[in-house]
Amino acid sequence: MRRALIPLCCLLACGGSVEDEGPEPGEELPGGATTVHDTTRNAFTLVARNLQGERRDAFFVGNSLFNRNWVTAPSSTEGLDGLGPTFNASSCAACHFKDGRGKPPTEPGEKSLSLLFRLSIPGQDAHGAPLEDPVYGGQLQPLAILGVPAEGSMALSYTSREGSYADGTPWSLEAPHYTLQNLAFGPPHPELMVSPRVAPVMIGLGLLEAIPEASLEALADPDDRNGDGISGRINHVWDVEHRQARVGRFGWKANQPSLKHQNAGAFRGDLGITSDLFPTNDCPPAQSACMKAPHGGEPELDARKLEQVTFYTRMLAVPARREADAPDVLRGRKLFRDVGCASCHVPRHETGTVDDAPELSGQVIYPYTDLLLHDMGPELADHRPDFEATGSEWRTPPLWGIGLVQTVNRHTRFLHDGRARSLEEAILWHGGEAEPSRERFRHLSTDERAALLRFLESL
Repeated sequence: MRRALIPLCCLLACGGSVEDEGPEPGEELPGGATTVHDTTRNAFTLVARNLQGERRDAFFVGNSLFNRNWVTAPSSTEGLDGLGPTFNASSCAACHFKDGRGKPPTEPGEKSLSLLFRLSIPGQDAHGAPLEDPVYGGQLQPLAILGVPAEGSMALSYTSREGSYADGTPWSLEAPHYTLQNLAFGPPHPELMVSPRVAPVMIGLGLLEAIPEASLEALADPDDRNGDGISGRINHVWDVEHRQARVGRFGWKANQPSLKHQNAGAFRGDLGITSDLFPTNDCPPAQSACMKAPHGGEPELDARKLEQVTFYTRMLAVPARREADAPDVLRGRKLFRDVGCASCHVPRHETGTVDDAPELSGQVIYPYTDLLLHDMGPELADHRPDFEATGSEWRTPPLWGIGLVQTVNRHTRFLHDGRARSLEEAILWHGGEAEPSRERFRHLSTDERAALLRFLESL
């Protein structure tokens, strides 16, 4: 499928007719029949439009669990206790506010709530996963229940990176720097690797899960045999539930094979809630109080609740495009393809058949991602391998709904660590395989850049 993009891009670069064609049929409904029409602050919180009857009720049960604050065990709220002992937040919604996008702290004294830090040391476990730090585990957890020390915190600072467009217009980017502080258990491993990651938008995840693996395999070109400079790779990761390696498609490094796996991992890493998939807390031997702390059951999140939350995350709708047929949006769409963005941010997919989710089956969707890993260059590298992902590779994030982030979350912070303060800055940070596209964007005129950004804001 990627090979088919080359002649298309060449056609467009030679003056093709996409600008004149108008929107593709159905392009204004990026989530297919699940798409909702809402441009308010609740645009990311809505149930798939084609989910009906009792299945719609099940969505709201999962919604209540997603928004629920977990409490310390033991408590009177049996089945909803077991928070911690160490944790990042007390509910899923605390990081995914309104099912939207997190951000780094931007105000003095603001806590890093929706920006977490993965920790590992060189090497892999028997299944290829990163090795956790022997003192602080797999994720820095700045909060803890009473009687248990929190692990520490991360200080964030920025330095400026100056540059300019080909027409002389200057820009200034902010490069983040992280410093561990207030560490409760002494220094971490001397070769500790840290990966900052903000909470992503939750919409359309069930549709992404429904894209057949064969379709992703067809998009991959790990050896760049077609010579386009793009070598998208699949991250083969270990599926704890099915005890086998599978295609990773969720998470900033595509290190999660399914929504259920992703959700169970987040419950353990972010809230300190165990499940059948991850039955032990992130309490390294050095943290004795953490190991001895009371728990809320074995596991704390029973299988039914995990399924309910997973159903909720599958059925969050994608909002419809805005002004998809406006002339400047169509011009921006052509420029998006001309400069090469669509080589990785693949616009269109078709979902397969999902046995227990007919609402997600057979949908033509426009998520603008290939779910593959790409080398994004040294500026964005976290230098932390994750299964088959290298320290400079990141999964292409979906772009649907990106134009509503400011409305929903009151900010415009993008990329895996939220360093980009706008969509324009996000493009300028692209390096590695994306550097040629960034340079073509840098050589556009002011009007052309505005049109391309206008297109992104319509998604």
